[in-house]
Order: sequence, then C-alpha cells, then structure tokens
Amino acid sequence: MPFDFETVLNRRHTNAVKWDVADDELPMWVADMDFETAPVIKQALIKRAQFGVFGYEEVPMAYYEAVADWWATEHNFRPQIEWLMFCTGVVPAISSIVRKMTAAGDNVLVQAPVYNIFYHSIENNGRHTLSSDLVARDASYAIDWDDLTKKLADPLTTMMILCNPQNPIGVVWSRATLQRLGELCLKYHVLVVADEIHCDLTLNGNAYTPFSSLTAPVAHNSISCISPSKTFNVAALHAATLIIPDAHVRALVSRGINNDELAEPNSFAIPASIAAYTEGHDWVAALRTKLAANQRQVQTYLTAELPQVKLVEAQATYLLWLDVSQVTTDSAALAAFIRQRTGLFLSAGDVYRGDGNRFLRLNVACPTTTLTDGLARLKAGITAYQQVQA
Repeated sequence: MPFDFETVLNRRHTNAVKWDVADDELPMWVADMDFETAPVIKQALIKRAQFGVFGYEEVPMAYYEAVADWWATEHNFRPQIEWLMFCTGVVPAISSIVRKMTAAGDNVLVQAPVYNIFYHSIENNGRHTLSSDLVARDASYAIDWDDLTKKLADPLTTMMILCNPQNPIGVVWSRATLQRLGELCLKYHVLVVADEIHCDLTLNGNAYTPFSSLTAPVAHNSISCISPSKTFNVAALHAATLIIPDAHVRALVSRGINNDELAEPNSFAIPASIAAYTEGHDWVAALRTKLAANQRQVQTYLTAELPQVKLVEAQATYLLWLDVSQVTTDSAALAAFIRQRTGLFLSAGDVYRGDGNRFLRLNVACPTTTLTDGLARLKAGITAYQQVQA
C-alpha cells in the first residue's frame, strides 16, 4: 500500500509548537514530522471519538501485548509483559525516575552532545549533570572509554541517561558497545536509563539493540523508555512505555510514576498506540525509506552547493547534525542570523552541549519540496553570513 509523504500540510495557525512562527518562516527544528500519521492510527482515533464517552480509563493487557509484539517483530526481542509500565511521556518519566532513583546532589551522567531536555530533567531536580563528552572522529563520534570509566567510578555518580539512537548525532550504538557500557555501569553501581524513543527510525540497514535485550545482569540494571510518539508523530497523544526487567527497580519506579500522576492514559492514547503497534509496520517501513532519501538529498546538496558544511551521517532519526565549523564556532549566532535573513528556523547545536557550538540540527521529516526550500534557504543564509563576516 503506498503512503503519501509528499503532500505539504498547512500546519500554520493550528496550535502546533513547531509552526508557531511568522508566515514567511520555515521551521525545521523541533522533532516533529510534517507528515500525516499512519492511516490506521487516524481510523482508530475516529472510532474512539465516535464512541462518545471519555471517562477514566485503565491500560488493558492488549496494549502491553501490542508493545511486546512490536519489539519482537521489529527488533527481534520480546520483552516480558511484566517488565512493561505505561506512562504519559518519556520526558516526564525520566524526570520522575531522576527524582525517585537518585538523591539531590548526585551526579547523573550523560554523553554530550545529547538531547537538551536531559539537562532540564537533571538540573531542575537538584542533581548535577556530569558529561563524558563524545569524541568527534572521522565525521562520526566515539566514546572516550577512559573518561567514561573515570566518571562512572565517581561515588556521586548514581545514574546514567543513555540516548540510543543518539539525538542529535544519529548514532545507533552497537550491541558490543552497549554491553561494555552496561557492564561498567553495573560495576560502579550506576543505574542506566535508556531513552530509546527514536529506536524505530533506523536507516540504511543499521539495527537498533534494545538495552533490555543485553545479558540479564546488565538488563536488570536498566530502565528503557520507549514510545510511538517519534515513530508515528503522535507526541500529543501522551503515550509511552517503560521496560524495567528488575522487579525491585520496577516497584520503586512505579511508586514514582504514580505519585507524579503519570500512569493514567487519556481516551485516545491506548487505541492509537495499539493500532500503531499492530498495524503500522508497513507505514514505518515506507517512512524509513523516505527519511533515508531525504538524508541523501541533503548530502548531495551540501557536496555540490555548500561544501563548507559537512553532514554527520545519521544511522537513525530524521534529525541531521550539520558541522558548520568551517563557517563559525558560534552556532547560536549562525542559527539566529539564518532565521533573521531567510526565515529558516534550525536548532543551534550549543543547547546540546559538548561540541555543539560547531553544529546545527536540521529536521528532514518533511516532503521533498519543503526540504528543497529549506536547503536553498540554508545556502542563502550561510552565504550571507560569510559575506558579513568577511
């Protein structure tokens, strides 16, 4: 069945956070796709709305079966049903877990550049961010194992938030890397919280390894956060799942999730999620093909028209990490200039910390015509910026 990823939807003035911009601006920043979601999800929502009663609801076993079956089919690993816990969002869950599973003043380790909201979840809750920065190497990134080991060994480090696939750099960590990392965390009594929200959007044959599929001792020292929100562009439905193999950890997290009122679904979250996970396979396969094509379009354009900008090839996600270090080492200033001059709204890399001051993040989950417009604006903005700086 063919799916439409080329129709341009007019999302202006629809309360969309991404599109709350001036009429001549083109937002390609926040992780929100400009495609309609899968038809099976729309059908499920229509059916639920037509029922007409929206009272308090519980999470049925069918939801957990759908989640487990999806992972078995898509990722060759079926988590046990008792490991699964519904919650209303990955970010709220991470914040709750930080509060419940660490103490004020503890270090929570991350690997920058990484999703900027992690810092909010850590620091707004009175914990310290401790980063073992990833090392840029050959248009990609690698872990500095010596630095990581030293920082995990710090007695104040009690949790690590892992991003896999890694936002914003698009790396999919291998099973061997995850196992090594997990063994280090186990050795130094550091709980792993794995944000795996982009796991379904691997590209070009790259495969995602669920952290909970690692050896039992490593898996039992972890909490994985998953959701259909990025895969199907349904963030506003507020549905996510925690995978927690260890019963004691699961009991503690459940207490925190319930105390923070994150355990009750809205009327549309469950039917939409079940439809996505049971009938959305073909749509996601087609989406991956489109995202890979859009990445190739960016690479071809940069090579021909903007050789001073280098693309860090994404193994997953629709968020591309653009190296602008030949243009500037102040990505925030560059992003602001491009937006002011051309209307193109990108994410400045500095918010992700690490070496992000040399990068811009570009969202390419959009129709071809939109991407073509965005690339033309990017060229115009960078060309003008260089002329001003000369």
